[in-house]
Parts: sequence; C-alpha cells; structure tokens
Amino acid sequence: MRVLVTGGAGFIGSHLCERLLKDRHDVVCLDNFYSGKRANVMHLLDNRSFEMVRHDVVQPILLEVDRIYHLACPASPVHYQYNPVKTTKTNVMGTINMLGLAKRVRARMLLTSTSEVYGDPQEHPQRESYWGHVNPIGVRSCYDEGKRVAECLMMDYHRQNHVDVKIVRIFNTYGPRMAPDDGRVVSNFCVAALKGEKLEIYGDGKQTRSFAYVSDLVEGLIRMMETPDFVGPVNLGNPDEFTILELASMVLEYARSSSELVYKPARPDDPVMRRPDISLAREKLKWEPKTPLREGLRTTMEHFRSLLGIERA
Repeated sequence: MRVLVTGGAGFIGSHLCERLLKDRHDVVCLDNFYSGKRANVMHLLDNRSFEMVRHDVVQPILLEVDRIYHLACPASPVHYQYNPVKTTKTNVMGTINMLGLAKRVRARMLLTSTSEVYGDPQEHPQRESYWGHVNPIGVRSCYDEGKRVAECLMMDYHRQNHVDVKIVRIFNTYGPRMAPDDGRVVSNFCVAALKGEKLEIYGDGKQTRSFAYVSDLVEGLIRMMETPDFVGPVNLGNPDEFTILELASMVLEYARSSSELVYKPARPDDPVMRRPDISLAREKLKWEPKTPLREGLRTTMEHFRSLLGIERA
C-alpha cells in the first residue's frame, strides 16, 4: 500500500517509516521539521519506496494514499509549550486537513492521541472509558485539549462522513532517536548522567510513569491500523509502573555516573500517577509490550552515548 506518515521525521514517526518500508509499503513521510529531524530519516532517502515531503499539516495537501498515520505534533512539553497556539493549530487544523484528505481519497486514518487526555487522573490505572481530569486553561492544555479535540474530530468524521478511523492513546515512549533536548524525563536523565550533570527531579520523585520501548509501540500502531471493525480509542503503553526516582537510579547505573539528584518544585498540572490499562489492546490487537525497561534503557543509553560522542567508561 501507499502510506502517509505525518510527523514521519520525528522520534516515533521515523521508526514507523522504517518498519513500513520493511513491510514492503510505499511510504510518504510528511514533516515540517519543527521537532522532527532530517537526520532521523536520512538513511531511508535512497530507498525508492520512500518519499520525503516538507510540509506543515496546518496547510491542506492532496496526495493519493491508502493509509494515513497522523503523528504530526510536538510531543514533549519543551516543544509544545514553546508555541502553544501553534500546537493547538497543529492538533485541530492539522487533524481536520488529514481527515479531509482521508475522506477525499477514502483512506483509513489512524490518530496518535495521548495519555495526556486523562490529565492528572483520578482513576488508576487508566482505562479508555475514563473521561479524564484535565485543566482546560493550564500551560499543558494546548496539547491535552488539542488531542481531545482531535479525537472528537475523528469520531465526528467517522459518524458523519463514514471516514475509516482509528484512535490510539500513547503513553510515555522512549528509545533511540529521542532528541537530547526534548525535555522528556528519559532523555533529560540520560544526557545529564552521561555529562556528569545533576539530574533534576521535579517534586518528590515519587510520581509514577510507565515507559514503552519504541519498537513495541510501532508494532501496536500497525496492528491497530490493520485490525478491522475496531475504531478505538485504545491505550498503547507499558503497564509496568516506575517512580521517577527508580528511573533515575537505573539511568545512573547504566551511565556509570555519580551525578547527584537535585530537587525542584513540581511542574504545573504534572500527573501524579500514569499507568495504562491495556486489557483492550490485549483483547482487540493481541498486543502487549515485550521490552522490559532495563533492556530498552540500555539501548537508549547507547544512542545518547553515541550522539554525545562519549565513550564507554
């Protein structure tokens, strides 16, 4: 098939493009390089089945495709809070434009939504039926509410125009090609530990997160896209839960670092607990993550070690 991946030069998008090419599809990678990087897909440019298009999804585009994976949107707080109006426009107008394309060419479209739609959850673990506890006027709302509107648009196009849609809610994902400056906790810790800098803990460090390795997530995206008669939403993430302090300890161990921890005030609207209930993914997609955090973290650490030019001690 001919497959469009918006945000295809990003961290997750580039791994998805790679996998789709491996599965012998023709891939059109669409990215405006706001947070994506050309370096993430440079190794794919010689592949005749791969096409790179520089384009902002806020503007309409006409392409002939069979599948649309809509990943375009900065996903780390550093990037999405830098220009919050742009983040909202990407989520809302970008999704409208991709749904219009899907409707026009009768393509199936998958939206990568986020666990952020659950906000600071009062249900634990989070099931897809939970409506969330979100601050609609907070500093994170451009992303949280933007994705909630994107889900709304997907369902309305599905009900009103019979567009074939799929919705996944992604939880924390990590792995090679994460940007060293993207502000996510795994990259922050790995880079600081390798440089011998202090690891910054916001709050008491007892808040929890669940970390899914990028290849596991890509497998889930593909299974969801090709599962018939299931719209979602469905959680894709790792149900293994770790505190931020536990993550910091693992990172220091693998970096062989003696970096100190420094505590800072908790960030506004930062969730205290975040863990997916993946019962639906297990039932509908026959999917669950395979890579333990300790294993994936080693690979991710080597990525950052290479990126920073730091030799193994």
